[in-house]
Amino acid sequence: MDEKVNLSTACLAYMGDAVFELHVRKMLLAKGNRPIDVINRMARNYVSAKAQAAMYHRLEPHLSEDEYSVMKRGRNLHSNSKAKNAGTIEYRHATGLETLFGYLYVNQRHERVEEIFKICIEIGEDCEKQK
Repeated sequence: MDEKVNLSTACLAYMGDAVFELHVRKMLLAKGNRPIDVINRMARNYVSAKAQAAMYHRLEPHLSEDEYSVMKRGRNLHSNSKAKNAGTIEYRHATGLETLFGYLYVNQRHERVEEIFKICIEIGEDCEKQK
């Protein structure tokens, strides 16, 4: 793996959580003004562990070998944190997705962050339609 920045998996996941959340907020605010409680409800469709776990599973064909390896490393991270509304497996897959976003961001692969984020949004919208 060609890492320019040497951060722990936990630090990459921490950064990736913020990167992903920021992208979701930008996307939702670009759709226009709404009450914050409505925006927060909309955001949960993308930032919940359950939604991110679904993204994790469907992203693999779109990733390079290195990207998938980083995502698996995040999935395998043992954490003392627990998801509020998801099981352990979903939480770990969500952490894998966040780790990927953190890895790409700290290595200044911003175009790739955008590409993968767009795929994640499509996956999130597909999951929402299936409810």
